Amino acid sequence: MTEFSTAVIGGGPGGYVAAIRLHQAGIGTAVFEHSRLGGVCLNWGCIPTKALVKIGDLYSEIRKADEFGIVVGNSRPDFKAIMKRKDQVVEDLVSGVEFLFRKRKIPVVNERVLKISKTSEGYQIFTGSEEYRSKNIIIATGSAPKELPDIKTDGRKIMSSRDLLASAELPGSLVVIGGGVIGCEFASLFANLGVKTEIVEFLPSLINQEDAEVSRRLQLAFRKRGIEVHLKKSVKGIREESGKLVLSLSDGKYLETDKVLLSVGRNPVFGIECEGFTLAMDRGFVLTDDDFRTSEPGIYAVGDVTGKQMLAHTASKQGEVAAATIVALERGNYQKSEPLCYENIPRCTFTDPEIASVGFTEAEAMERYGKIDIGRFPFTANGKALSLGMTFGFVKTISAGENKRLVGMHIIGPGATELIAQGSIMLGMKLAAEDLEKFVYAHPTLSEAVREALEDLNGASIHKI
Repeated sequence: MTEFSTAVIGGGPGGYVAAIRLHQAGIGTAVFEHSRLGGVCLNWGCIPTKALVKIGDLYSEIRKADEFGIVVGNSRPDFKAIMKRKDQVVEDLVSGVEFLFRKRKIPVVNERVLKISKTSEGYQIFTGSEEYRSKNIIIATGSAPKELPDIKTDGRKIMSSRDLLASAELPGSLVVIGGGVIGCEFASLFANLGVKTEIVEFLPSLINQEDAEVSRRLQLAFRKRGIEVHLKKSVKGIREESGKLVLSLSDGKYLETDKVLLSVGRNPVFGIECEGFTLAMDRGFVLTDDDFRTSEPGIYAVGDVTGKQMLAHTASKQGEVAAATIVALERGNYQKSEPLCYENIPRCTFTDPEIASVGFTEAEAMERYGKIDIGRFPFTANGKALSLGMTFGFVKTISAGENKRLVGMHIIGPGATELIAQGSIMLGMKLAAEDLEKFVYAHPTLSEAVREALEDLNGASIHKI
């Protein structure tokens, strides 16, 4: 029977990062992954969608080329070629991760774990054909798309995000049920490819967890691009008529479309039989402490299955913390780590325009601190944005306390997902607006909009009208 010091169940961003960290520390580790390394993020989520986002953005720019003095003939998306490129991007990245494991000689067991049994020396792991032993286990089994009680995906007309990424042809029209991050990203990229797109959202705003000002601006941007948004509405039923889908909404209206994307959140995936122990769980999520230890000694959990924050980079960080905890316990120098501050982890939405945020929203900051200051700077006053022809949006900063310590940053506009790292660093280092005086920003860059929004906290922005 093969034995490991630590078995990682799930090869996504949380699991494979934890495995590499453990290997770097000399801890014998194996990853159990029934599919390919990279998990949902690399294979069916973050990476393939961003490959499509780039193509959608490029096609959108081509259609506006005349604004830059470039004459372009008739252009159209070749969907087969688009999907081929998307698949190649995924293959390059996934095979790169697999190469890292081969180079480091970290074993990968390509089987599904069916049962974990507690023993006197650790745990026994059962797959469909083999048995393994491990002292420690990290559960990193991820999540899967939710469905609605009366609306189920069929992979043909009513699709999950994974189904849509495997489509053979570009639909003429698409209705997205759910206006969260995933729903808005897909609506945006398909609209950029020329698909008639609509969103139905039960809540009163798109991407409801974002700052209200940013959500309103995204809705405005979508409507300007022809994406119809139906807020505070639900879908009561779907029927097929003459090859089309007809959706009946809660307000009595009907929508007709070729395809439906069901994007109403994600559920944790575990589904492993536990023998001789029970894990503390809440609504299917595995509960952990700040070091990602579960209620069972020697078993850890990271990533979406914990429900703490369903982001790939959050899962990776959690995997690093769990690995560091195992290493410290093995070496006898364990000290409880400082809890991850989830408010300081950036959140990125790859719509057109992009959205990125870190820290508290204005409403959250008001509730927590009472008195706050707001700084804003529009991309219309940024030289680089003007040069790019991408002036929609703004940078918003939020500070609290007499020293105006930054507690939130929200960006909608060009390069938002790259610019937000500045806010993440400032929040992590607990910097205030006055600390900005130590830094010089290059000109002309989009990052100058961040500087001006920070200066605006003190009413000192130079270029704000």
